[in-house]
Amino acid sequence: MERFSGILLRVCLASMPILGIAWILALTDYFGIALTFQQVVGVILGIACAGALLRYPYFEKPGLLECLLALAAFLSWFWMAYNFEDWIVTAHLRTPDKWVPGVIALVLMMEGLRKSAGRIISSLVWVLILYAFFGDILPGALEASIFPPTKTITYFYQDNNGVPGLVLQVIVNLVLAFILFGKLMEVSGGTAFLTDLAMGWMGHRRGGPAKVAVIASSAFGTISGSTVGNIMSTGIVTIPLMKKTGFKPEYAGAIEAVASNGGQIAPPVMGATAFIIAEFLEIPYQDVVIAAAVPAALYFLVLFMQVDAVARRFRLRGLPKAELPIIIDVLKVGWIFIIPIIILMYFLFWLGYPPGVAALYSAASMVVLMTVRDRRLPTMEHWRNFFLGSGEILIPLILIGGAAGIILGVMNSTGLAFQLSLILAHLGEEYGIMVMLLMTSLICIVLGMGMPTATVYIVLVSVIGPALIKMGLVPIGAHLFLFYFGLISMLTPPVAIASMVAAEMAGADMWKTGFVGVQLAATAYLLPYLWAFNPALLLEGTTVAIVYVIATCMSAGMLLAHTVTVLGSGNFAGWLSSIGMYAACLTVGSSTIWLGHESPLTLVVAAAGLVIVYLVTRSVKQVDVAPAE
Repeated sequence: MERFSGILLRVCLASMPILGIAWILALTDYFGIALTFQQVVGVILGIACAGALLRYPYFEKPGLLECLLALAAFLSWFWMAYNFEDWIVTAHLRTPDKWVPGVIALVLMMEGLRKSAGRIISSLVWVLILYAFFGDILPGALEASIFPPTKTITYFYQDNNGVPGLVLQVIVNLVLAFILFGKLMEVSGGTAFLTDLAMGWMGHRRGGPAKVAVIASSAFGTISGSTVGNIMSTGIVTIPLMKKTGFKPEYAGAIEAVASNGGQIAPPVMGATAFIIAEFLEIPYQDVVIAAAVPAALYFLVLFMQVDAVARRFRLRGLPKAELPIIIDVLKVGWIFIIPIIILMYFLFWLGYPPGVAALYSAASMVVLMTVRDRRLPTMEHWRNFFLGSGEILIPLILIGGAAGIILGVMNSTGLAFQLSLILAHLGEEYGIMVMLLMTSLICIVLGMGMPTATVYIVLVSVIGPALIKMGLVPIGAHLFLFYFGLISMLTPPVAIASMVAAEMAGADMWKTGFVGVQLAATAYLLPYLWAFNPALLLEGTTVAIVYVIATCMSAGMLLAHTVTVLGSGNFAGWLSSIGMYAACLTVGSSTIWLGHESPLTLVVAAAGLVIVYLVTRSVKQVDVAPAE
């Protein structure tokens, strides 16, 4: 049974990427097979449920119980896919052949979600499911308009607004292809190439390994979209090197965590959320990427300056050039990893291809280039790692997408989204938009402590998004505000998953690492408030407004970067100076709000910020720090 379950699991893992590729490239049409999207989703979701139940067994190894549950999960979702076209015209009939398999499918999907994504998110979804059945007994604004039980089940099971809805459509049509592209880059050595390239470029400079972490994590994060995966890929190299050159363990862990978490805000993938934002706003995906580009660039630029300021403060040198890769040699071997990214940008932004198709074409070019470089086809080991590794990533992602369908279904069917949006809008009108933004950011951070970023965004966008837009935020600004603060929870104690993983790798205290991480990620905490009041930061405004806001942000970013030097002194004067620097940073960064989006005086304020930076740089004393063992 153990061998059989292992084979069954591998079949499940490999089937998801294969079916996804076939759907994105419309191979079903080529063979004359007419399928709706919901039918394809039903099959892939059934496979993901089966894979989760086999991958995470109840005991040490999967046995008969797991195999039976996996079979039941697949068949129940396949039943929906097989009958979907007929059920469209008989949606008003809620017969047992619909709702009985619906119960089995939904319960096993939720169990697979619990096993693969954790108890917190599954518990939240269960609470909402119970609300869909019993919400009418709650008082006041929380009282729900509920359907009969059989209608609720079939609504979740087969309706376009339920599980086989928008979020799974985005995941299968778009995200899946980028997951495959990122995995192919990883198994073919792309991660090592990016790290070696950054090492050869920056490794010998002041604080070199930390700068390598920023560059390599940002580069790899643009295609991986996973914070923890990014840490595990690049951090295994950069964290030991940072400690070797003198960075304290908590600083080494925090720098890697903040850099890796930034990969989710870096286009084009943005942790899969860019595609979901585009679908919710009904705008081209390219528009989301363009709007997110400037904040992402500022995030990494300020982090880079913070790292340099820390290295200057503690006189941390880089690695000897003799120990570093030679850039020309790295490019001779790894040039094949640059071309697919160029091809991806060409298909996306020049030819305007659908993102999923563009990603698959780029992945295909990678296979061709690997064959040319190695003078042979990729080995079976390459293909096994690619398909099985992609399937491992897709299981929780697809199940989270199914759970998101339930969340949106509950929000819409019970009227909960409308009621909560009214409450929040009233709160904003009563106490002002700043209070509303502060509450929103707190809710995002708290929810994000136990859920993936995309899920936090999905939960809140239908509740808080309309209220933010009603209060005057531009739609893309409101959606990116929710996205950023859901993401920041990865760095915010007490949970701080990114900091926890990086601290473990660095052998550092989690709390110290989390505190340093919050300090280094201050840009991400501040920028959303700025674009809420000045959307020019998202390239929504005149050329003059855009230039002014970028100039003031650059000056404020330099001020923010140098707070780590005065804070590092560890005495009262240092803390006092740090508070003054933060105040100067906020004053300069917000100058386009209180002086006007197109006021030339903002450039004067920005220049004053640069003067302060110069004076601080001259006055801060350096200290010698012995390299860590």
